[in-house]
Amino acid sequence: MDRIRIVGGNPLNGVIPISGAKNAALPLMIASLLTDDTLTLENVPRLADVEQLIRILGNHGVDYSVNGRRERQGEGYSRTIHFTARHIVDTTAPYELVSKMRASFWVIGPLIARMGEARVSLPGGCAIGTRPVDLFIDGLKALGVEIEIEGGYVNARAPNGIQAGAYEFPKVSVGATHVLMMAASLANGTVEIRNAAREPEVTNLADCLNAMGARISGAGTSTIIIEGVSALSGARHRVLPDRIETGTYAMAVAMAGGDVTLEDTNANLLDSALDSLRAAGADITPTNSGLHVRRNGAGLDPVDVATDPFPGFPTDLQAQFMALMTRARGTSKITETIFENRFMHVQELARLGADIALSGQTATVKGVETLNGAQVMATDLRASVSLVIAGLAAEGETVVNRVYHLDRGFERLEEKLTRCGAVVERISG
Repeated sequence: MDRIRIVGGNPLNGVIPISGAKNAALPLMIASLLTDDTLTLENVPRLADVEQLIRILGNHGVDYSVNGRRERQGEGYSRTIHFTARHIVDTTAPYELVSKMRASFWVIGPLIARMGEARVSLPGGCAIGTRPVDLFIDGLKALGVEIEIEGGYVNARAPNGIQAGAYEFPKVSVGATHVLMMAASLANGTVEIRNAAREPEVTNLADCLNAMGARISGAGTSTIIIEGVSALSGARHRVLPDRIETGTYAMAVAMAGGDVTLEDTNANLLDSALDSLRAAGADITPTNSGLHVRRNGAGLDPVDVATDPFPGFPTDLQAQFMALMTRARGTSKITETIFENRFMHVQELARLGADIALSGQTATVKGVETLNGAQVMATDLRASVSLVIAGLAAEGETVVNRVYHLDRGFERLEEKLTRCGAVVERISG
């Protein structure tokens, strides 16, 4: 099993290209099930989750082909993929596939909309919380879908198609917003989604669906209106930059010190996180092509944050920001409001010398003068990269085990950091 070895103490200087967003690419790929034409997606990252979803879509009959590389970048970065679901050969998403990646449950929306039926396994547990699918099911029922749960599967039927209607989420759900929006694009009439997720990835999906012929308005606000159409066509669409990767590398620079330009990204995708970083002492300036991040090595200031749906502080940056606050000159409080079990990185940061106390959903972080390298273990995707950030500033050697989590969401992380002067290497086996 691969590990990542980090020798701390080197500032970061140079350019880091930001990849396409995993959280945008996955629903866009699933949207290919809505049409028998080809959907071409640009800027698709090379990630384990993307490869797994390609296999899952293939089970339903989706063909794909890959070409090209991003300009100015070498082999291994984001690419263009063509998806064609000319014939849906299977409307069942089996447990052995869905259990490997929760986002594969989202195929339920396009399959019902296009084929009138779907049999999709319940995704099961999750390391960072239960994340139930009741919001998906209730939303689809509001659009006339008949649903039964039997033997661990959601059996859904819409023999007369998706119907006009309205649904208000009792709490914001990005995944369920994706699913209802995709299903409603082929509805018989108008669908209104209230208390919808406002994340940029939702807007990116709506833009793609509209390019395919859908009629969607209001994406990016809490109310989305979808006027159903009879069929969708193919389109060409670009995956937006990964705002979580952007924030992660910005925090890495703030942790290690240095001067880095983050290319091919957009500051507007994560204003709240950047505001917190500035308050901590980082100098962040938007550029024509991305962000310029600098910190001269002076001490970090403590900053309190609470995660919140967009445009609030992203839960997917909570672990990284906690790692940063372990070196602040004072005490900060970090409150997690999205997931009930997203502090598993605390014990691993403590192995490096961090001083963190937990009380319910709030972590109190007392900054320490030094962190010390140690063996640590990744518990989930975002927790794993928080350990890398801590290792960049720790004295001596840090080894992060179980880095397959990293490969799910960060494209060639060690290569990008090494090019900016970090001592980071992957150890295979």
